Amino acid sequence: MKTSDELVRIFSQIQDPRSHINKLHDIVDILLIGMVSVLCGAETWLQMKMFAQSKEDFFRKFLSLENGIPSEDTINRVFSAIDSNEFESCFIEWVNSISELKKGQVISLDGKTLRGAKSKGKKSPVHMVSAWASDNNLVLGQVRVNEKSNEIIAIPQLIETLVIEGCIITIDAMGTQTEIAKKIVDNNADYILAVKENQKRLSEQVKDEFHFCKTENINQTIDIGHGRIETRKCTVVSDFQFIENQNKWSNLQSIIKIESLREFKNSDKEPEKAVRYYISSKIDTAENFQKYIRSHWGIENKLHWTLDVAFSEDASRKRKNNAAQNYSIILKIALNLLKNDNSKKLSIASKRLRAGWDESYLSKVLNIKV
Repeated sequence: MKTSDELVRIFSQIQDPRSHINKLHDIVDILLIGMVSVLCGAETWLQMKMFAQSKEDFFRKFLSLENGIPSEDTINRVFSAIDSNEFESCFIEWVNSISELKKGQVISLDGKTLRGAKSKGKKSPVHMVSAWASDNNLVLGQVRVNEKSNEIIAIPQLIETLVIEGCIITIDAMGTQTEIAKKIVDNNADYILAVKENQKRLSEQVKDEFHFCKTENINQTIDIGHGRIETRKCTVVSDFQFIENQNKWSNLQSIIKIESLREFKNSDKEPEKAVRYYISSKIDTAENFQKYIRSHWGIENKLHWTLDVAFSEDASRKRKNNAAQNYSIILKIALNLLKNDNSKKLSIASKRLRAGWDESYLSKVLNIKV
């Protein structure tokens, strides 16, 4: 099935929040105009309308547009009013329809505050927890929370919506909770959870294990590039002596220590040292744990950083009703489509421009025959 057909089929399930009086434009037309125009560089409701007007003949290849192109006010009202939970569910269904997660893949969960959604100096009310599949280069889903501390509540909700069987879930220290570990294991997946001072007792016991351990698995890597030399040493222990109440952490099998040393060539800057600890339900080699844990940072580099730099997410001032949350989903749809286009070796920002300028390239991204 063509990508555009799949988008129309899935997102047509969303309930239209508008009254039937003076409803001139089909909701699916409005949603797809928003998605495609953002993919091509639009960042405001006005830019979405202007792009659609300039590409009306192209849009008519897969949309009805019985009453032409909707106004910017109509686009704004629809994206501000549609139910965000419905929109997120359709997004997850669409991702599942275009991807297949292989067993052993790392899925990283992490949160990001939409800074532009704050108003009059107040703290932003919008914080998104997203799931990123490293090998597939896909955002799998997202859940909104009102504060970063509520990630603990949101993470199990997000896990429940995803198909994670056989995968490895990595989460920063905020998600190192017994209930979250159990939720992951109950869904037939493995976890790697960071251990910091928010689990002080566990942190002390993990450090004691590495201080007194007799048997261990070690792997060391050295990366040279960008004027830096980074040495990373991974140590894994699976025979515990000091961790109390092990059973409260579902299927706890391994603890991991990552020691990193970053040295700077041709610079007087002092070397940077860091030690990080993790717990895991998986038994594996230190070499593989190195790879799994490094993959986790893809959610920062390939998702959060890209949304800010290539899509200007932090600069967006959309605040009305559900606009910020729904716009975040549109960005992730566009990112998924562009990340998985391999026909051009370009940055995401350049792909957005190319899609806006070149209808043949946009047709490839959307899998439309021209």
